[in-house]
Amino acid sequence: MIQIESLHKHYGAVHALDGLNMTVEPGVVYGFLGPNGAGKTTTLRILTGLARPTSGRVVVAGVDLTSDGHTLSHRIGYLPEEPAFYPWLTPREYLDMLGRLHGLDAAKRTTRGKELLALVNLGEAGKRRIGGFSHGMRQRLGLAAALVHKPEVLLLDEPVSALDPLGRKEVLELIEHLSGQCTILMSSHILADVERVCNVVGIIARGRMIVQSPREALMDRYAQPVFEAEGEDPAAIKRWADTVRLQSWATAVNLDGDRLRVTVSDVKRARRELLASAVAQEIALRRYEEVRPSLEDVFLQLVEKEAIQ
Repeated sequence: MIQIESLHKHYGAVHALDGLNMTVEPGVVYGFLGPNGAGKTTTLRILTGLARPTSGRVVVAGVDLTSDGHTLSHRIGYLPEEPAFYPWLTPREYLDMLGRLHGLDAAKRTTRGKELLALVNLGEAGKRRIGGFSHGMRQRLGLAAALVHKPEVLLLDEPVSALDPLGRKEVLELIEHLSGQCTILMSSHILADVERVCNVVGIIARGRMIVQSPREALMDRYAQPVFEAEGEDPAAIKRWADTVRLQSWATAVNLDGDRLRVTVSDVKRARRELLASAVAQEIALRRYEEVRPSLEDVFLQLVEKEAIQ
């Protein structure tokens, strides 16, 4: 549903995209990840037709954007990070207006509006002015607006980044519900959310694709075992961390106050030696455990490796 080939976008001397290649298959929920300045926003602007590439080829839902982008708006839905509304309208009026723009007749607009407001749990707020909505309500309405015309591709730019935990939960549940109904590309910096709802992940850095893979295959390939510990004395934990960094099997040692997180390359040696070193230094531990690596661990590993190349 999305095919990007050798995509370049230059802003003067700045190369926002530098030969990006990317494929999004039909029906997947694709997590689009990258550090700040990696090119995610530029890519989304090109995919929505809001910007044109310097060179390269982009096809979205069968529309080649390098030669014909006029029919794109009928094929895609887009939820920006900060959706904007006419505050004096009600959700029903707003969705009806969008239905008119997409050529739906009156009966279809009414039916579709009711369906979408029920889907995003705004049925009871359908006659209220949007200007009084909370941020979470506006985000859910923005998602409904992106779905008015039943798009083939749904593009989501940081859909939950500014929401409280309850708002995040509601929007993520909506995205999970839409899985399989359309192809979804979700840009986010909250990796736990991507790990929850996305079945394919693409990671970019410096305008290029580092890796794209089904999420579970990515985790199986790159996830290294992780050990976590919390101690009574932050100064003692720091001394222990300095010792652990010298071990050949410790690939990453992260210290946050009294919490130590160690990524290892040889889990058998780490199991034998890590806790033993804490005992040898008489470190008082509140917690010590081997944990399942997260998508965030894999992301940091790959991005840091790319940064030093």
